[in-house]
Amino acid sequence: MTQIDEEAQPPLSDVEVADELALVPMDKLAKVYRKMQAAIQKLTAEYETEILKIETQRDVVKIALKDQMLRLGVKSVRTDQGTVVLSTSTRYNTQDWDSFKEFIKANDAIDLLEKRIAQTNMRTFLEENPGLVPEGLNSFSEYNISVRKPTK
Repeated sequence: MTQIDEEAQPPLSDVEVADELALVPMDKLAKVYRKMQAAIQKLTAEYETEILKIETQRDVVKIALKDQMLRLGVKSVRTDQGTVVLSTSTRYNTQDWDSFKEFIKANDAIDLLEKRIAQTNMRTFLEENPGLVPEGLNSFSEYNISVRKPTK
């Protein structure tokens, strides 16, 4: 966005750039923003495509390693390239949240839940109960900018 002469100039500070951009019409800023966003999307798509190829190949290798270790009946193998470890991970979920909530209440097992607030539910609760705020609740709001392409 800034003009740079052939001679080396010291880089502009964030404040100087902001001051300079404040004079640029919003139509031009929106155009530049959309071009930048398009470039980011293109690069991201290319990156994700390449990563997917590598991850697919890696998954085939992981299956081969797992199959060999299961066949050998071992949990770890030391190789010149590193130690391969076979472990088991278990994830839990429920298909009946009402029963699960009752189970938690009946067994005083609140620790079975992760410490995370459902953002939409919390916002709705606070809107419906403006005077009722849980102790220790923090909130963070920020402005976001998005630029959509013009409608025709």
